[in-house]
Amino acid sequence: MFIQKFEWWNSGNTFRLENLMIKKIFTLIKIVRKVALSDALKVVSKIHQPPLFIKLFINLLSISFKKGDDLSHNLSDEEKLCTSIEGMGTTFIKLGQFLATRPDIISEDLSKHLEKLQDKLPPFSITEAKEIVKKNLGQSTFNSIINFSEPVAAASIAQVHKAQISDNGTIKDVAIKILRPDIKKKFNEEIDALMLFAYLIESSIKKTKRLKLIEVVFLLKEITNHEMDLRFEAAAANEYYENTKNDAGFIVPKIYWNYTSEEVLTLDWVDGVSIREKDILKEKNINIEGIANDIIQHFLRHAVRDGFFHADMHQGNLLINENGQIVPIDFGIMGRLDKLNRRFLAEILFGFIQRDYKKVAEVHILAGLVPQNVQVDELAQALRAIGEPIFGQSVKDISGGKLLKQLFNITEKFNMQTQPQLLLLQKTMVVVEGVARKLNPNTNIWSTSRPVLEKWLKDTKDPINNISETIKETSEVLKRLPEFPKVMDKANQALSYLASGKIPDNSNSFSALKEKELELKSFRNQSIVGLLLLVFFAFIVF
Repeated sequence: MFIQKFEWWNSGNTFRLENLMIKKIFTLIKIVRKVALSDALKVVSKIHQPPLFIKLFINLLSISFKKGDDLSHNLSDEEKLCTSIEGMGTTFIKLGQFLATRPDIISEDLSKHLEKLQDKLPPFSITEAKEIVKKNLGQSTFNSIINFSEPVAAASIAQVHKAQISDNGTIKDVAIKILRPDIKKKFNEEIDALMLFAYLIESSIKKTKRLKLIEVVFLLKEITNHEMDLRFEAAAANEYYENTKNDAGFIVPKIYWNYTSEEVLTLDWVDGVSIREKDILKEKNINIEGIANDIIQHFLRHAVRDGFFHADMHQGNLLINENGQIVPIDFGIMGRLDKLNRRFLAEILFGFIQRDYKKVAEVHILAGLVPQNVQVDELAQALRAIGEPIFGQSVKDISGGKLLKQLFNITEKFNMQTQPQLLLLQKTMVVVEGVARKLNPNTNIWSTSRPVLEKWLKDTKDPINNISETIKETSEVLKRLPEFPKVMDKANQALSYLASGKIPDNSNSFSALKEKELELKSFRNQSIVGLLLLVFFAFIVF
């Protein structure tokens, strides 16, 4: 298939290839110019020393004849880079957020700085917003929307408007999320240019091959393109709503499907206070210690009971309404666990709480997560080596998420299979615990988690004895709308890739990646020459 595609490109499509190459190179020049002006080279040089020709190329593009006031002289290089990224638009914000999850590539220090990236951009006009809604929902449905407000929030991919609709005769306040005009086209053009840049770096700097830069950029493209289909987010929110509608103190906004499409998402409006506004919550007599415990318990409950959890539970995505209920927003990144992984998670966490390391070792072996020939006592001893030091720490330093990270590192030595969903859960757990601790620094993770895990283990009637039955089941039956099965399948696949940080060799995405690499190789030499020719043209444009 790859050979056929290569031959196709080289037969009757040479002119098209050259046009695409020129367009990508021109886009790349603009991107590298932005990067050059951001002092990124200085930051990157602290981590990996780039070759001389790349330094010269970026320094050349960083020349500017415009003078401006430098208000960032007190900022570190990393802080300047973050500020620059926020001003570069969607592609760079998404790339920065994604790289924040890859300290193996950019270092722990830079990763922590990139976690602070603010996903905010100036809004587009209300006129454009209305036209997008009209085009997606139709004139009749659009006419039924009243009190359509100016933008109330604007991010890199979409913005939100407040409005009202009639729901079976009842007027409801709703939030209407609308994709930015032509955002998919612009993002994919820029990400393809970045992929070309990644390819040029990998081709010229052999040491960078281990970083798999092309795969990293391709993975970002897969994930963000799914995030740009608001039907996926709507379906995820709908499932989350159904799972949690009876959970006291936790409420998911309702989705209105008649007002939702690929580019428009309509859900209940939430009047609430961000969970980061600790002082305001106290003024409203909200029990913040109770909220801190509830956040952890709800997260664990959704993970082990439902196998479906919010995987982006940072402070900006959690509100407290006037009734003191936790209201999550933004359902673009959700995690899913099958029965085996849910039982595995509950058993190991509860086993560590009880300090029963042999039981945790047995679960690993029975679930087939480590080879059958692994000695229980040997694995239990290794687990004890990470469990006991944790119990020696003060309450405020204990973290279930960090425990899981250490667990994965140790069990990898016993050839434990990679579980992408558990990796995503572990990363989310660290964030959730951090949010809870900002509300109450003395939150006891173990005592808070214990009742949720105990109840679930009791309800499942000794899962360790039934675990072999679970292994025979292929997976949980996914609750999803019948009209979106392909969207949901691909989106869940993309999120698994996000968790593991790699694309499996046997996936469709891997085949697409290989095709993209062949396409890049087919005009590599032309690209290098074209880059040099267009550098000078770029100065005329910029």
